[in-house]
Amino acid sequence: MGIKWAPNGRQLSNEVMSELRKIAVRAVIEKDYSPELVIDVIGLSRSCIYDWLNRYYAGGIEGLESQVAPGAPSLLSPPIEQWLREAVLESTPQDHGYDSVLWTRQILAELIKKYFGIKISGRTVSEYLRKMDLSYQKPSYRAEEQNPEKVEHFLEDTFPRIQRLAAKMGADIGFEDESGVHLSAHAGRTWGEKGKTPEVVATAKKGSCNVLSVITADGQMQYSLETSKINAVRYVEFLKQVLKGRTRPLILIVDKVSFHSAGVVKAFDRANRKRLRIYFLPSYSPELNPDEQVWNEIKNNKLGKQSIKNKSDLIKRLRSALQSLQRQADRVISFFHLPDTEYAAI
Repeated sequence: MGIKWAPNGRQLSNEVMSELRKIAVRAVIEKDYSPELVIDVIGLSRSCIYDWLNRYYAGGIEGLESQVAPGAPSLLSPPIEQWLREAVLESTPQDHGYDSVLWTRQILAELIKKYFGIKISGRTVSEYLRKMDLSYQKPSYRAEEQNPEKVEHFLEDTFPRIQRLAAKMGADIGFEDESGVHLSAHAGRTWGEKGKTPEVVATAKKGSCNVLSVITADGQMQYSLETSKINAVRYVEFLKQVLKGRTRPLILIVDKVSFHSAGVVKAFDRANRKRLRIYFLPSYSPELNPDEQVWNEIKNNKLGKQSIKNKSDLIKRLRSALQSLQRQADRVISFFHLPDTEYAAI
């Protein structure tokens, strides 16, 4: 009759497991045996020895005692957890030799193994990240060409001066932006069978519309839907539309797209100095413009999730989405309370 070996440590008592951990760690720390050799002799999973070593470094001999609390012991010591958090928040995979700037749980698992010798699954990495109040998100992109000094000057000097001017003129401060909305734009996720990508039928037709919009920190929104390309002349018409019926002057903050600084626009600005002033955001700084969130709302939260048949259907749905947002002052106000836009909130 052959010997019946214990298949894993679960069949051993807590007391025996505590002593086994101490013997194994001592063999590595004092006898200089390799962790792989020690755990191979014991006959348990390779990850165990690294967990035990982490527990020893974090809590000494007492850290090797069996835990009374239910659940599997942590694979990562507090210092390694701190490294994990700092890696995600303060660096990119590119800093660690990967040709990517986006973190995945698999990349993090590979780096933990590389730097600390601990084999850990991507799913376990996700659990640690969630425990740290981190989540898997779509990032916002900041242009490499952006000049941080000019951004700081705008936030610390230019915009405060604009606010003082607004108070002196009794003016509102508005942010303007424009965007194209395409038939082929899709966004969002849906449920489906695991391992099988859900299929959604959508049109392959070409077509788009352009939209101009202005929002203010008190929740006002004005817009114009265009079926042709926006140029300086059409932009002046939009400015006339925005000013029509206003009882207060408007200070408009815009990006540096070419038609914003065209001669005809400058001439209109000069001719209406008591009613309108136009100022520019720093170059490559769309995140500073709260009006950018209009397009996120319309494209990603609305139209991108709908089945649009053709251009006329796009126009109908786009107009409906814009009208709906226009009625939601609280939603528009929320665009001014994001980390990059709260400087403009009231």
